[in-house]
Amino acid sequence: MILVFKHIFRKNYIGLTLWPLIILRDHELKNDEVLLNHERIHLKQQKELFIFPFYILYMLEWVLRAIRYGNAYKAYKNISFEREAYYNEWDLNYLENRKSWHFIKYLRCHESL
Repeated sequence: MILVFKHIFRKNYIGLTLWPLIILRDHELKNDEVLLNHERIHLKQQKELFIFPFYILYMLEWVLRAIRYGNAYKAYKNISFEREAYYNEWDLNYLENRKSWHFIKYLRCHESL
């Protein structure tokens, strides 16, 4: 389900996935197939990890990377879940071919920024 709720977003963010919802900043973004694919990748990740553990791992990884980089946004861009989603968001068939637990491949510390 896709909802639009612009008041929860900061400057660089336009979408958020909270199982089972995709929340967008603007109505026009409902037509952005690449963004929706990115957010659907997160839904798949959340489902794989039985939802709640996803959020724990996501926050833990963000904290560790924020300490490492000293930059919150750079930490966000390098979270394994985000790296998988950003790397594959343009492949609109990605979820049809994605192997389970594929985000693990992106845990390595190759910076995306």
